[in-house]
Amino acid sequence: MIAPRILVVEDDAALSELICYNLARSGMEASVARDGEEALLRLREQAPDLVVLDWMLPQVSGLEVCRRLRREPGTKNVPVI
Repeated sequence: MIAPRILVVEDDAALSELICYNLARSGMEASVARDGEEALLRLREQAPDLVVLDWMLPQVSGLEVCRRLRREPGTKNVPVI
């Protein structure tokens, strides 16, 4: 079985580590983007199964990341929490 891929977009290192730890314990593959720009780059490379998105991010806000996600055909249906 292939593990679901989760992209955690969070600039707080301790919080993102905790989230990824718990996702991994649940059998999911988690990766982290520390800001909105990095998130957009990772999303262009490969769409995850789910995005856990912080609203208040450096460079590009989480709200803008979400807007751009919804505009792209390859990511418009990716769930965002």
